[in-house]
Amino acid sequence: MTKNTANETERMVVTRVFDAPRELVWKAWTDPEYVMQWWGPKGFTAPVCQMDFRVGGKFLCCMRTPDGQEFWNGGEYHEIVLHEKIVSSMYFSDSKGNKVEPAQYGIEHEAIENAYDVTLFEDLGNGQTKLTFIGNEPMESAKNSGQLEGWNQILDKIAAVVEGLAQGEIRN
Repeated sequence: MTKNTANETERMVVTRVFDAPRELVWKAWTDPEYVMQWWGPKGFTAPVCQMDFRVGGKFLCCMRTPDGQEFWNGGEYHEIVLHEKIVSSMYFSDSKGNKVEPAQYGIEHEAIENAYDVTLFEDLGNGQTKLTFIGNEPMESAKNSGQLEGWNQILDKIAAVVEGLAQGEIRN
């Protein structure tokens, strides 16, 4: 039998292996020009992405639904290990980066208290990179809310960005 208490605190984790060097996956994740190409699930666009990518720096990104509704996310970088690890906080915000309750967007969001998002970049050799995103939402809640599916769609979009970067790198 699975313990319910374990499921309540197990964090959402999504992983993907990319056929590209770690530096390119890192670039796709940390450069606002590329983040705007993948921020949000399938069908969503990202008309705004501002990133002060340094420890203590903040970011602000907008997701726009296919019908034009906008959702803003803000956050802060707490730890950055070049090409290996990013620890950040992320929250729903207004267009100026001020934190708002998810309910303002009609979203139920359950976060694990004092948990940060962690993104790991692992060089697997042979030009492959494993990206692991550990969210601050419990896995069960992420499954039920559609957030887990959304992050998997985001990883699909990142794969396309990384592939484009890799093709560009080969031509240079």
